[in-house]
Order: sequence, then structure tokens, then C-alpha cells
Amino acid sequence: MKAERCYLDHNATTPLREEARAAMLAAMDVLGNPSSVHSEGRKAKMLVEKARAQVAALVGCLPTQVIFTSSATEAAALAVAQKARHGGVFAALPTEHDCLEVWSELSLPSWYGAQGAYRPRQGAQPVLLAVSAANSETGVLPPEGFLADLDRRNVVCDVTQVAGKMAFPFGGDDRPAYAILSAHKFGGPKGVGALINYTRDDPEPLLRGGGQEMNRRSGTENITGIAGFGAAAEAAARDVASGRWEEIEELRNILENALATSAKKTIFVGNQVPRLPNTSCIIAEGWKGETQVMQMDLAGFAISAGSACSSGKVKASKVLQAMGYNESEAASAIRVSLGLATTKTDVLRFADEWLAKRDKHTERAA
Repeated sequence: MKAERCYLDHNATTPLREEARAAMLAAMDVLGNPSSVHSEGRKAKMLVEKARAQVAALVGCLPTQVIFTSSATEAAALAVAQKARHGGVFAALPTEHDCLEVWSELSLPSWYGAQGAYRPRQGAQPVLLAVSAANSETGVLPPEGFLADLDRRNVVCDVTQVAGKMAFPFGGDDRPAYAILSAHKFGGPKGVGALINYTRDDPEPLLRGGGQEMNRRSGTENITGIAGFGAAAEAAARDVASGRWEEIEELRNILENALATSAKKTIFVGNQVPRLPNTSCIIAEGWKGETQVMQMDLAGFAISAGSACSSGKVKASKVLQAMGYNESEAASAIRVSLGLATTKTDVLRFADEWLAKRDKHTERAA
């Protein structure tokens, strides 16, 4: 009997939470346009504003600072469009997600060191700088004090992987200028995200038209997606507060220990520094990452090589190369990201199957 499939790619996207599903189904029955002033429109507006408050509670901001978008990618573009207010230049570390790195106007040296440690170097700080609260491929977090050394008034922070997995990384005067997040990373629907605007000024909109989202992002709001976003945010905040991700961190460690015991040369990126509780970036040099993904998929396990947006591209990870790994190592990495439904049986089954595939690869390569 064929074993059930095991999903271990939660950093790419997560299963829809029941709370989000229920909120979305209820929102589908709401008739009005949230920009209309009649009773039906006000009812739709109330759904949007309830979700705005739920998202604000998750990330520790005012509801008015939440701007709903179609994705974290759109939120990133909206943040970058504000660069004129921050001196006119935007730059992203080479380890940033493509939705931010693609806009970078400066070639920055890597601020990562081998094995995932940040190493700030001398040089002028870009005027508007993108820095992730956690790297999506490796799960590595900035070391304590790193973000505090930056001028937060000129920082765009990608919090898509931190939100819903850990206590939010900043508050009070520690807040950046902008943060971006996406609903589907913590149990919400795909196709809805948000820009968190911590500045005192409303951003100049990219999308102009009807003036929705308080004139900050035109276009009729995706009420169904936004309702699911809010419900997922509220549920995710409860999970963080109750310590559920600490249990997942234990499973991640069990997985890595199982692999390390039988595969001595395996590299676990960032395992000596703070990182997300659910993420393991594993390097088995000489065994192509995309080959591992395909073999494990055939064996019933969903994993990735790099971020979801780049996993279909057959090339070495630019993130790992920026962290100091050579091209061969960077091309031989996979990402295993656990979720709240992952079990000890799941990770041990994966370890057994991965080790068996690795042994076959080693035999063929000999």
C-alpha cells in the first residue's frame, strides 16, 4: 500500500486554516461593495475593517497602518515606490527574496557569513534598504542587535516568514518604515497580502483609480480573500502565543539529528544561529537540489530547492552563494519546512527515505 503524501513545504505555502475557510465562505454571501454607503456596502466594509484589525494585531501596528494588496510582491513594489521620500535610492541585500532584490539599484556586499551568520561590513548604508526578518530559504534570522544598528526609518522589512511563526520581532521605536506580508504563509488564502506602513505619511499609490484603501491602493477590495487573511492572522497569533511552534522546532531538530547521524558530511545551514523554528536548509554536496526534490516527490514528500518563486529554475541558490557557500554546495541544497500538522512520524519517514535515496546516489557516483 502506497504511503500517504507528506507536505513539507510550508514556507512556500500553507494549508488553508479552517477559520479562514469559514470566514471566506461567509464573506462570499456579502453582497455590497465596501465603497458603497448603503447598508449592504457598510456590511462589506465592516468585514474589511475587521480583517484589518486582525492583521494589525498579528504584526503589532495600528489598523490604519495596514494596506491590503494582492500579494507580498505588490506590497514590496509599493514600498519601493516610496524611495523618493528616503533619498531616492533603493537597495536590497543579495540574500533578499526576488520580489525585493529585483528592484535593487546598488550592488551590496553580502552581509552574511558562512553558516548563516550576518556580518555587517563597512560602507555607506543605502537610503532605503530591504532586510528580511527571516530568510525564506534558510530560515536564518538576523542576530540580536543587527536590525537595531540600522536606521529603521529607512528599512523595508520582509516579515512573510516570521509572521504567524514567532513573536513579532519589533515594536515601539524598533519598527521599520515598511513591512510586507502574505496571507498564504500562515494559513490564509493565496492572492492577498499587505503593506504595513509604519511611517506618518500615507504612501504614494502605485494603483490609481477609485481611491480605495484610503487612497493608498485603488481597486475594489478582495473581500473574500481579506476576510480569510484576517481570520488566519487571528488564529496564527493564538498559535504563537500558545507555544505550538516550539513543538515544531523540536521536530525540526529530530529530523536534522536523524540525517546527521547517518550522513556525516551533510550541512545544515544556519544551525548554529537563530532561525525559524520550522525550517531546515540541507546541503548534500554533489547531489543536485532539484534532483532531490524530484526523487522525494516520487517518494511522496513535497519539499523545495530554494524559495517557491525560484524552485523551478535549475541553478545554484544565489542566497546560499551570498552566504559564502560555493556554487556546488549552493546547487545541492533543499529546504524542508514543517507545519503545525507535521508529526514525528512524518519527519522520521522523510529521514529514512532521504537517506536511502542519498545512499543510492552515492553508489552511482562512486
